[in-house]
This record gives sequence, C-alpha cells and structure tokens, in this order.
Amino acid sequence: MTSPRIILLAHGSSDKRWCETFEQLADPTLKAVDNARIAYMELAEPSMDTVIAEGVAEGASDFIIIPLFLAAGRHLRKDVPAMIKELEHTHGASIHLAPPIGENPVLGQAIRDVVMMQLEKAPS
Repeated sequence: MTSPRIILLAHGSSDKRWCETFEQLADPTLKAVDNARIAYMELAEPSMDTVIAEGVAEGASDFIIIPLFLAAGRHLRKDVPAMIKELEHTHGASIHLAPPIGENPVLGQAIRDVVMMQLEKAPS
C-alpha cells in the first residue's frame, strides 16, 4: 500500500506575490515529503483538481488535504468539502480533509518563537 499524497491547500489569489509567500512556506514540507504538492482553492494554479488529476494519472488514489488556514471558516466547513465530494466522484479518489493548521498547538508555539525573535531584535 502506498502512502497518501499530501496536498497543502492555500486559499489562492490573483496576486502572484501572495502565492509566492505560500510557496515559500510550503517549501520545507515539499522537500521533505515525497509527492507533496501545494494547491489553491481558487484564483491560482495549480488547483486541487489539477493536483489530484495529476496524482491519479501517476497511480495515486488516496490524498490528504492539509489546509494552510488559521481556522475553519465557511470555506473549510462548506466550500472545500463540496469540492472534495466532486473531486472524489470525478477522479475516483479518496480525499481526506485534515483540520486547518491553525488548530494545531505547534503553530501557536511557532508564533511565540517569531514574537520572541522580534523582541530580541527590538531596540532597547
């Protein structure tokens, strides 16, 4: 049995600079996890459909979507699950939606670390 493919899901924006920020954020994971990809919910490519279609064409059938969202708002409660249902039907894949990264306490610790670094750099 092969491991599920990981998809780091960002909202998306027509502003390429916005997308570049998420691509930089995703880069360590993409380098560390085989076949992990970033995808965008809307307004940018690659879309979830593109990434899942490519994965299925390469023989993958199981995907885990890790939302790069701080909280589960309307998009994660309604829009993304509806998209997943359609993608499962279209591609014959099994797609699991993980909780948003903002619900993980490790992110809170990382934010604390960033604040502490800024305080160290602050003029006395």
